[in-house]
Amino acid sequence: MHHPPEVSQRRAAVHADAGMSQTMDPGGIVPRLLLVDDHELVRVGVRSTCAELLGIEIDWLEAATLEDAMRVYASEPGIDAVLLDLNLADCKGLQGLKRFLQAYPDARVAVFSGTQDDFIVAQARALGATGYIPKGAQSAQLRETLLALLPPSAGSRQPAISSSLFPRMPASAMVDRVAELGPRHLEILELVLSGCTNQEISQATHLSLGTVKNYVSSLLLALDVRSRSHLISLFR
Repeated sequence: MHHPPEVSQRRAAVHADAGMSQTMDPGGIVPRLLLVDDHELVRVGVRSTCAELLGIEIDWLEAATLEDAMRVYASEPGIDAVLLDLNLADCKGLQGLKRFLQAYPDARVAVFSGTQDDFIVAQARALGATGYIPKGAQSAQLRETLLALLPPSAGSRQPAISSSLFPRMPASAMVDRVAELGPRHLEILELVLSGCTNQEISQATHLSLGTVKNYVSSLLLALDVRSRSHLISLFR
């Protein structure tokens, strides 16, 4: 679901919000952001909190699924950045980020997630995310991050990625053991930490259900945890 773009010029006078030092490009078109989340109340909340930044109106577009998001991105010109939830009806975990960036490698995609763990943040960054925005962020933090996420000018679509766009999360006691895991185990671990069931992991990875169960069992053994819930609790 998305609304048509508004064709309007940025306001001439830009006032500074308290605590924000970023400045916006004074001569371009209204910034356009695509918010991808399957909860309508979340989308409404973000839009109302960030209807404007530094006195400049934001043109919000919306999608509830990954497929819808990719269609919107392809059909709507001038989308400056995408806020992508990790768990959607048609995609779980960082698989959505992978698929979006494979289709649109030049897109500026920030993960927008309730998962707050350094492992997931690092994985998102390694996959090419432009930023990571926790859903539990305060409104001022959300607005500040969105400002950092937007390109500095219409003529500079690919600015350097800022480390401030990737917040430091609580360190995990499992870091050393996780570092020893192979790529497939890391992929399964990320999906487990995203709350996916074995069936959902099977669909996301195209592995058989039995193979997924074996991977999950070997993860529990390698990380020396008693159960799936115990594993998840260690990364929170």
